[in-house]
Amino acid sequence: MSPTRDKQGFSAEEKAAMRARAKELKLAAQGEEAILGAFAKMTPEDRALGERIHEIVKKTAPDLTPKTWYGMPAYADKQGKVVVFFRDAAKFKERYAMLGFQDNANLDNGTMWPVAYALTTRLTKADEAKIAKLVKQAIG
Repeated sequence: MSPTRDKQGFSAEEKAAMRARAKELKLAAQGEEAILGAFAKMTPEDRALGERIHEIVKKTAPDLTPKTWYGMPAYADKQGKVVVFFRDAAKFKERYAMLGFQDNANLDNGTMWPVAYALTTRLTKADEAKIAKLVKQAIG
């Protein structure tokens, strides 16, 4: 049985899905602005690193929603839970930035695995490939 359609040709379910998608797109746009604002507050070195992480995450996991989390750039799943985040070194006066994964990331491997990675101010192509692989695994 097909859903009941109104005069415009869309069912109530289809309209609800379109409203939900519009809300997702609005939140993503707001999140993108928030992330860009967070980058603007970083040191030039941290900003460059964060922006590169941002590009990698967006390319690898376009379904994750950008947002800020405790003022840090982060990327959330469809339930709004942060999966991966970037913490700049200057935030807590540390010597390195960090790429971190929350407990809902699918990184489980045996009885022990890393959930945070120290990042120097420069990523190699191999580093970028590893980050993309981790992000893909985290959402997989």
